[in-house]
Amino acid sequence: MKQFAGFPARTEFVPVPAAFFSQVMPEIDDVDELKVTLHLFRLLYPRKGYPRFVTLTELENDIGLKASLKVGDKMAKPSLETILSKTIERGAFLSLKVNQEAGVETIYLLNTAADREALSKIGSGEIKLAGLDVKNKTHEAADSAPNIYALYESNIGMLTPMVAEELKDAEKNYPLVWIEDAIKEAVNANKRNWRYIARILERWSTEGKKDGTYQRDTKKTDPDKYVKDKYWQLFQH
Repeated sequence: MKQFAGFPARTEFVPVPAAFFSQVMPEIDDVDELKVTLHLFRLLYPRKGYPRFVTLTELENDIGLKASLKVGDKMAKPSLETILSKTIERGAFLSLKVNQEAGVETIYLLNTAADREALSKIGSGEIKLAGLDVKNKTHEAADSAPNIYALYESNIGMLTPMVAEELKDAEKNYPLVWIEDAIKEAVNANKRNWRYIARILERWSTEGKKDGTYQRDTKKTDPDKYVKDKYWQLFQH
């Protein structure tokens, strides 16, 4: 056995869901499945955009994974797909067949509420993945506007399931351009969190946005109303 020299001073860490240790890992009896699962966590975490996913081709060519599974330069595709299918059956990850120029590709996502929602939107064409098309889908995405989930992650921070739900609700309640502008304002103010963005949207909803695109009817009382109605002439010079 080759002894490990120890972790360096500046070590990067990969987050692993706590539920994995209590609900998933105790059920895994195949060491290769455990290795593939841990490498999926490693590859998915640093990904940008929404949703985060990794392709089968990327997994086949990953040096770290190949070393863990002790295979040569070319990974045996059926063997890897068999292992991956176990992670899907166990419920730790999700998968979807998509089309690309080189042929059919498979993408893998973490099985979270946000990614289950994303998978549904990908299947319906509501979310379009760059360079990839859903296999046998019947229609294209209706909107080519920037994806607010990707915009949030690239400008604010990691997209948690809770924030993904908040963004989903915001899409229903506010114009897309408002959400984009609110994210930009948060960045400019160095307030990179969803709470600050939500307050901006709520303020625009009640007070109106400066560009005048939309304003909720708040029925506020004009402080000058009574002066103007009855005593206006007394205050004129």
